[in-house]
Amino acid sequence: MMTIETAVAVEENLFERIEALSHTLAISPRRLFVLAVQEFIAKYENHQLLQAINAAYDDLPEQQEHYVQMRDRQRSLVQGQW
Repeated sequence: MMTIETAVAVEENLFERIEALSHTLAISPRRLFVLAVQEFIAKYENHQLLQAINAAYDDLPEQQEHYVQMRDRQRSLVQGQW
């Protein structure tokens, strides 16, 4: 896979925390950045998908209680992730 180098400016306090955590995890600060961004993007995409699913269920008439229960169950499964 092709990689692209980039520079990121961070506050000194955050940089120190990055250094400490990367040392604890025995990975490079660069790898820690990659892992953090990958996780953030995955959570964001999951959140977008959940919003699309909820929007689809919001269009259902309320008498279709089965679908409302499915929507509520889905929401409870991901509650607190964002």
